[in-house]
Amino acid sequence: MDRVDRGRIAVFMSTSGHSGVDRAMRHLIPALAGRGYKVDLLKVRRHGPELAEVPAGVRIIDTGVRTTYLALFALIRYLRRDRPAVLLSDKDKVNRTALLARWLARARGTRLVLSSGTTISIDLQHRGAFERWLQRTSMGRLYRHADQVIVTCADVADDMARYTGLAREHIRPVESPVVPAQLFAARPPPPEHPWFVPDALPVIVGVGELSARKDFETLIRAFARLRARRTCRLVIVGRGKRLDALRALADALGVAADVDFPGFRTDVYAFMAHAAAFAMTSRWEGLGFVLIEALACGTPSVAVNCPSGPREILGDGRYGPLVPVGDDRALADALERVLDHPLPRETLQQAARPYEIEAATDAYLRAFALPLRAAGTHP
Repeated sequence: MDRVDRGRIAVFMSTSGHSGVDRAMRHLIPALAGRGYKVDLLKVRRHGPELAEVPAGVRIIDTGVRTTYLALFALIRYLRRDRPAVLLSDKDKVNRTALLARWLARARGTRLVLSSGTTISIDLQHRGAFERWLQRTSMGRLYRHADQVIVTCADVADDMARYTGLAREHIRPVESPVVPAQLFAARPPPPEHPWFVPDALPVIVGVGELSARKDFETLIRAFARLRARRTCRLVIVGRGKRLDALRALADALGVAADVDFPGFRTDVYAFMAHAAAFAMTSRWEGLGFVLIEALACGTPSVAVNCPSGPREILGDGRYGPLVPVGDDRALADALERVLDHPLPRETLQQAARPYEIEAATDAYLRAFALPLRAAGTHP
């Protein structure tokens, strides 16, 4: 086996800058450095992830190109020169590039870990025929040459194996680093919003891009049903192309005065922590970070049983009701139940504990086949 630097981890990414992968890497990379590993982030120009601060032990390497495939040559040179113990990549195009680079660099000693964070059979329904063929074929035939394929949850693993033909035992569900430890311990102050003041009406909160995939139409219809039975309000935090359509729907249902869209907010944890209930209505997910974050805040939560993530996060309904996708009547009933009989904060937080950053870092290191090391370890 090739000699490698057992203390070095390489992360090869080409992300949008605001995806779930970006959020996970902004947590994982500093956490790995905090365990005493040297972490090299190899980036395609004008792509994420972006680190707010570059901690000690982390090196940002510009591949010098603006497209993933052209980064191949820089990646080959890096693997030949630095010989990391592990190379982690994410997304199919990036994964294919990483596979080819390791082969051409003859870096057999570097453990290659490919990541995928979406329910692939559903995600590819919205792609062209060639893209569907390409990704399905690469996952089914090429990913077996990686040392490990990691995904966000067991349902995503099952879907990938079923859809692509990749052996299920080669796919490992690994918890994502979503929640900082302090969120479990301290409740953030209320957001600056007129509906989050003492003795105000109960507020239901949804968070996410205002897109068809997130299906906030179902949440608004469910809220209209619930609002007919009890006094409450709805806040949907996020921005997107569906804003005007969602406002029009709330107006048509007669609840516009009790529905607010504050746009993108950096204090989203404050909205979650002070909500009476949280709702996630996505048509599909790779996991569902916002649901985990709401539970970490101790907020009673309801989710649609979409592929994939909510069923596992909510423990098959143990930590909150699961309702069918697009069923506003069932969602309204479930919201009413959690408003009337909320689970204790500590119980709800148990569901989010595996996704705490340091706990998830342990899970990643196991997938990397590297020692866990205690936080605060120095190289």
